[in-house]
Amino acid sequence: MADLRDIGLAAGVNILSALIFLIAFAILRLQPFNDRVYFPKWYLKGLRTSPTQSGAFANKFVNLDWRSYIRFLTWVPEALKMPEQELIDHAGLDSAVYLRIYLLGLKIFVPVTLLAWAILVPVNWTNNTLAQAADKLEFSDIDKLSISNIPHESQRFWTHVVMAYAFAVWTCYTLKKEYETVATMRLHFLASEKRRPDQFTVLVRNVPPDTDESVSECVEHFFLVNHPDHYLTHQVVINANKLAKLVKEKKSKQNWLDYYQIKYSRNPLQKPTRKTGFLGLCGDKVDAIDYQTAEIDRLSKEIDEERERVKTDPKCIMPAAFVSFKTRWAAAVCAQTQQSRNPTLWLTEWASEPRDIYWDNLAIPYVSLTVRRLIVAVAFFFLTFFFVIPVTAVQSLANIESIEKKAPFLRPIVEVPFIKSLIQGVLPGIALKIFLIVLPTILMIMSKFEGYLSKSSLERRSALRYYLFNFINVFLVSVIAGSALEQLKNFSKLAAKKIPETIGAAIPMKATFFITYVMIDGWAGVAGEILRLKPLIFFHLKNFFLVKTEKDREAAMDAGSIGFNTGEPQIQLYFLLGLVYAVVTPIFLPFILVFFALAFVVYRHQIINVYNQEYESAAAFWPAVHGRIMFALIFSQIVLIGLMSTKCAVTTAPFLIALPVMSYFFHLFCRGRFEPAFVNYPLQEAMMKDTLERAREPNLNLKGYLQNSYVHPVFKDEDEEDDDDHVNGKYDDNAVVATKRQSRRNTPAPSKMSDASSPSLPDVIPEN
Repeated sequence: MADLRDIGLAAGVNILSALIFLIAFAILRLQPFNDRVYFPKWYLKGLRTSPTQSGAFANKFVNLDWRSYIRFLTWVPEALKMPEQELIDHAGLDSAVYLRIYLLGLKIFVPVTLLAWAILVPVNWTNNTLAQAADKLEFSDIDKLSISNIPHESQRFWTHVVMAYAFAVWTCYTLKKEYETVATMRLHFLASEKRRPDQFTVLVRNVPPDTDESVSECVEHFFLVNHPDHYLTHQVVINANKLAKLVKEKKSKQNWLDYYQIKYSRNPLQKPTRKTGFLGLCGDKVDAIDYQTAEIDRLSKEIDEERERVKTDPKCIMPAAFVSFKTRWAAAVCAQTQQSRNPTLWLTEWASEPRDIYWDNLAIPYVSLTVRRLIVAVAFFFLTFFFVIPVTAVQSLANIESIEKKAPFLRPIVEVPFIKSLIQGVLPGIALKIFLIVLPTILMIMSKFEGYLSKSSLERRSALRYYLFNFINVFLVSVIAGSALEQLKNFSKLAAKKIPETIGAAIPMKATFFITYVMIDGWAGVAGEILRLKPLIFFHLKNFFLVKTEKDREAAMDAGSIGFNTGEPQIQLYFLLGLVYAVVTPIFLPFILVFFALAFVVYRHQIINVYNQEYESAAAFWPAVHGRIMFALIFSQIVLIGLMSTKCAVTTAPFLIALPVMSYFFHLFCRGRFEPAFVNYPLQEAMMKDTLERAREPNLNLKGYLQNSYVHPVFKDEDEEDDDDHVNGKYDDNAVVATKRQSRRNTPAPSKMSDASSPSLPDVIPEN
């Protein structure tokens, strides 16, 4: 079991690692040849030019100005001085609100830490309960600062009860103010935001089949009949996944061809070769340039054939469409109402912005989504269950006695004081971090299989599962398995009625493991994020071997994004740990504070200078953030009730029962008061924005603006001029809704068709 010396060694190792990362970053960012690695966002915005293009030859690669090395920490105030509104304009609302999660952690835990250390630490320390039970329990000096050191039936538990209420009140107050602030920011952002296609567009799914009309004709007829004054245009959803794969493969072959051509230009005496087998490792050796050229020609023919098939094959047209309206108000009404008497048909929802759409999943039939999600739920259960094995093994690393028992030959090594402290203070956290490296990729694959249609919803779903996984495996299994393993030899010697008391005292002792985990993941890990070692290496490799043009160099910059699916669950784990141990083991709190403060500065710098967010959801993730923090708060209160029950605090523990109940009702209040702003778009706001836009731009050609917004990306490179006249044609006010149904049902309404049929897919997607 880790003691103060082990924690001190772990703190020293991680602080030293963090300082090395930060100093290396401060030096590397000053070098001109690294400028695109550490400031890619400014290059993508066109606001920064490469310092390697001017000046003396040496200055193009190395910064020779010694004064800049003295000011190497100027990146910290530079990251903090940008105002929040300017940050929103620069990086988007999602990025700005994401940073507020770290700020929220500081707002909650700074007062909680000060109060806990001023009151709870002295109350816990001035007892000798653990010292008297030394023959029954394994403990360290750190555990003397926890609630485990309070004797059974002690009146001192009243202090913990009062502090639990104080922490809960402060946490709820801070959460409410933050929820209110973010909701206001979202509404203001939507009101002041520039025109975007998704403001006028809804996604319609489960379009019923019609033997007389195509999907495109059926969609147009339905909306001209039911939204006659507001319907503008539509784009049917097509299954172009095979075509997209061919295009992607062709781009890969083109990159290899560029690489071999550059290689040949540098050494014309030797033509590059490669093998034709798997990954170029086996098969016949051929001329690499000729081989890649032939592959590109083959793929070009297949792409042309597949493009024509997609345009003409009805099986490629899915029963779904993006439908655009003349106003935001009309789109809001359609997206937030039921369209048919059958609630399973003509399902509407807000369309994501085009860059947020995950096009591969649009081809998944709606009827299969339930089955897919059931399969993923079962798979996630087994993934979580089987991961218990490595997590339990990690816990055994924190116990020197377990190592010596399983591997006696290591006894002389592990008994060395430095090695012993390193094993107990550093190794468990590193091992657990390694096991979790591949998890986000697995969870994202699961979310994609479920069929979510936007990148933002994929990340939110993956983040939820990552949080559940962390809660079960990283927290519960670490606490329960760790405590059980450490105390197993003592349980067999105790009477049955004494076992719950022993567990109650053992659970707080796992705080030492989580302290080491926070230092490794939250201190050194965050400092490593700003160094960007992997993007640094890959950029220079690409720049040396593949880059030919400025466009190639821009593509080589791996700006990345905030990574909500991995970053937010990590933050939520720290919220959970902080709230659980705030009353139980207050010594844990300063380590949490260091994480939130360091992460806030680092990620603010990254968002300003590095990350290029792929989409903008207007902080749609905040209800999930709030809900998970509330779950952590309620869980911490339930844990405290159970813990105090094992301490026979019969006079004080019952007073805690009302706390989780009140916290839950507070959560319901916040959800009812603020969550609708994140789910629905107020009609009042939509009408105000429409009215203002009509006054400013009375001659706006909205149809021309929206016509190709939701065309599949593989078709956007095609020449679209041939269909401009057809798509942008004016409405005839006296036209009727044409239909091919046998009933010949016609309804007076504006229509882009008169006696002609509705446009089919080839008319919407221009030919090459």
